[in-house]
Amino acid sequence: MSPSSTLSTSTLADLVCAVREVVQLERPPTEAAQLVADRLERFLQQPDLLPVEYREGDPNRYRQHLVHTEPDGSFSVVAIVWRPGQQTPIHDHVAWCVAGVYEGAESEQRFELRGAGPTARLVVVADVVNDAGSACGFAPPGDIHLVRNTGASTVISIHIYGANIGKLGTSVRREYELPIADA
Repeated sequence: MSPSSTLSTSTLADLVCAVREVVQLERPPTEAAQLVADRLERFLQQPDLLPVEYREGDPNRYRQHLVHTEPDGSFSVVAIVWRPGQQTPIHDHVAWCVAGVYEGAESEQRFELRGAGPTARLVVVADVVNDAGSACGFAPPGDIHLVRNTGASTVISIHIYGANIGKLGTSVRREYELPIADA
C-alpha cells in the first residue's frame, strides 16, 4: 500500500467529507455501509477523482493505494488497481466495507459459510459484475467474497472501510481455504 494520506484533489476531499458525515451518524454497520455506498456513487463519475499516483498497478498482484485514513481511525479510503486476471483470495473483513468501481468492471463471487469444524464449507450465493459507477456496501458477518478482474483491461476501484487501514495494513479479517460446495 502506498503510505500517502494527503488528498491531492478537492473532489477526494469532498468524498472524505461525505463519508465523515455518514460515520458521525454512528449507524449500525450494515446501514453505514449502504449510506457510504450511496455517497460514493456520486463521485465515481468524476474524471479527476483519482490522481495518477493512485492509478498505478503492479504486474504481480492487485495494488492497493492508501488514499486517506481518518485521524480518529474511523474509516479509510483505498484505491485498488487490478490488472487482467488479478484477484483476491476468498476473504471477509474486519469492519464494514464499501466498494465502488471507478474504471472497468469487477467480478465478485459472494459466499456463505455453512457448517463448522471439519464439515465447514463455502457455498456460492451470488456471482456479481460490478460495473463502473456502481458501489455496494456490506458488513460482517456475511461479507465473505472473492473479487477479481476477469476482463482484458485494468480495473480501478475505490474501497472505503470502517477501520484504520493505515494502522492495520489490511481490511481482511480472515482468508478462507475451505471446500466450495453446491447449495
